Amino acid sequence: MKNRREFFASVFKTLCLCTGAGVFVSFILKADDSYVLRPPGAEDKERFLSRCIRCGLCVKACPYDTLKLASLFDSAKNGTPYFKAREIPCYLCEDMPCIKECPSDALDKRHLEQGIESLKMGIAIVDSASCVAHWGIQCDACYRACPLIDRALKLDLKRNQRSAKHAFLLPSVDHEVCVGCGLCELACITQKPAIRVLPREYVLGKAGSYYVKGWDKKDEARIKDLDTSKHFDAKKITDYLNDEEL
Repeated sequence: MKNRREFFASVFKTLCLCTGAGVFVSFILKADDSYVLRPPGAEDKERFLSRCIRCGLCVKACPYDTLKLASLFDSAKNGTPYFKAREIPCYLCEDMPCIKECPSDALDKRHLEQGIESLKMGIAIVDSASCVAHWGIQCDACYRACPLIDRALKLDLKRNQRSAKHAFLLPSVDHEVCVGCGLCELACITQKPAIRVLPREYVLGKAGSYYVKGWDKKDEARIKDLDTSKHFDAKKITDYLNDEEL
C-alpha cells in the first residue's frame, strides 16, 4: 500500500513539473520582437540584439522612466529595453543619456553626433476611421505634441463637403522625418489612440532596385554605366506577327 501511494505521488509530481515547464516554455516562445518600440539608437534590430548585454544601464539613465527591461511576460526579448508610447513616450533628450550609458554600443553612438533627428525608433500611423479630425472635429493634439512640428507631422487642410462651411485639419506624417518618439500617440484624445507608432519594418515597403528616382542624383548614379536605350529585334517582331502568337 505504501509503495502504491509513493507511486501515485511521484506521478503527480511529474505531471506538475511537466505542466509548469510547459507554461514556462510557452512564455519564452511568446517573447519575440513583434510590435515593440526600442530605445534611441536601436533601429538595426539584428545589431541591437546581438550587442545588447541586458545590463539595464540605459533604463537607469532615462530621466523620464520611459524605458523598461522586458520580462518573460512581455513581447520583447527577455531582458532587453523597450518602451510603450501610450504610457511614457521618448522625450528625445538632446544629450541622449541612454545611448551614452550603453557599454556595448548596442545603442548606436553615431546618433550622439548626428542628433535626435537621425533617430528611427518607429513611424507614426494615423487611423483615419477613428481620428476625430477626419470626422470634422477640430483637433490638433498630436500635431501640437510633435517635437518636429510641421516637418514630421503636418496638418493638411481639406474642404468639408458635408457641411460646405468648415475645413478638415487632417494630421499627415512624413515618414522620412518622423523619428517614432510616440509623443503624438500619448497626446491623442481618443480612447484608443488614433495615431500609433509602429516599428519601421512593419510600416515601410521596399520598391526594389528595379526602379530609379530620376530626381535623386545619388539614386540615378546607379544607372550611369548602364545602357538604357531601347533595342528592338525587327526579326523577332515579324516572326511574332507571322506565327500569330497573340
